[in-house]
Amino acid sequence: MQSFVHLRLHTEYSIADGLVRVPALMEAVASAAMPAVALTDRGNLFAMVKFFRDAERAGIKPVIGVEARVHEPADAAQPTELVLLCQNETGYRRLTALVTRSFLEGQRRGVPMIEREWLAGHGADGLIALSGGRRGDIGRAILGGRESDARDALERWLKLFGDRFYLELQRTGRDGEEAWLHGAVALASSCGVPIVATNDVCFLRRADFEAHEARVCIHQGCALADPGRARPYSEQQYLRTPAEMR
Repeated sequence: MQSFVHLRLHTEYSIADGLVRVPALMEAVASAAMPAVALTDRGNLFAMVKFFRDAERAGIKPVIGVEARVHEPADAAQPTELVLLCQNETGYRRLTALVTRSFLEGQRRGVPMIEREWLAGHGADGLIALSGGRRGDIGRAILGGRESDARDALERWLKLFGDRFYLELQRTGRDGEEAWLHGAVALASSCGVPIVATNDVCFLRRADFEAHEARVCIHQGCALADPGRARPYSEQQYLRTPAEMR
């Protein structure tokens, strides 16, 4: 039977939008016969030690990463979303240095961000990057009908990551996903860039969605019943099984 590895997942340490508790995560991953799972909390590595130890005890390969915000001087109001995963020990040391620097030097309105220039030279060594889906700079360009800008953005990332850069696809029922998916597949085919599927996991079970929305509302400072509140998540962002992901 074919397996699947979730490469984008938020634990409760993401604070704003994660409900996943690490011990329960390892039970669910083992039950679904998935050999590995990634930790990609938003902008931090707070859960990393617990995640690593619990994964080792459960016989699951831990993939350490971060969902990063990358500051773009050309569009300072809207940072680029990028998922960074450690490929090896060098990548782990690069990632911890980047996260630390984002808190010490890169905070904007309380949000730690990475500067793109920090990834230049050897700054991206040992790191695998996922494009951020429709919320990355490539995704925003494609959804905005700016194909030339999308190609330029892709070329900039390829210069930093080479064959360690993947266009990230998601299908969770959220606005813009289908348009991004088809545009990204076409771009990947024309440029010879690999693609990867993620589910942007924020909770373990579909039934946890309402509890997740309550947590999001607390962070946003709004009420669940508010018809005008932003609704950037869907009930499909749970830990889907390998069969469901296929």
